[in-house]
Amino acid sequence: MTRFVYMTSEQLAQHPISHKRTELVRGRLVIREPSTLRHGDVTARTVTAISNYLEENPIGRAYTADPGFTLERNPDTVRAPDVAYIRKDRIPTAEVPGFDELAPDLAVEVRSPGDRTRGLQRKVRQWLDAGTRLVWLIDPAKGTAHVFRPDGTDSALARDDALDGEDVLPGFRVALRRLLPE
Repeated sequence: MTRFVYMTSEQLAQHPISHKRTELVRGRLVIREPSTLRHGDVTARTVTAISNYLEENPIGRAYTADPGFTLERNPDTVRAPDVAYIRKDRIPTAEVPGFDELAPDLAVEVRSPGDRTRGLQRKVRQWLDAGTRLVWLIDPAKGTAHVFRPDGTDSALARDDALDGEDVLPGFRVALRRLLPE
């Protein structure tokens, strides 16, 4: 019989696994392969669009490279979105051991070829339950996106539709096709 040892947010931060992307889900380590070029392209385009908006509207900061957020404790859950946005007055001012205990205002997940729908739905729910105000799930293979909100509403977008920052990034709009490679 195999006994599972639970990890904490702090333990995950102290023992990164080289060349892998990791998250912690209710104390269990989740190891993923590095992202594909297509995934990296969509992520780069998305963070660039948000960062350009924030240059003109300095209301917060955008993050990429899978920043970790501690969403739950005992057992710990650390999720790492492809892109995150945090409002200026919520940005942590001090470095903490492990990962900051907060949810970003916006979490962007870019679907990888190996991602399962149920796992993505669970991840979206964790973001929203932890206080994230808007979640974008972009699917490069299908050329679509879904927008999820804490009130349970969601929107499906096609390539010719636009992602809207709603009240999280007021006035931000970007055509989905601008974020997707041809």
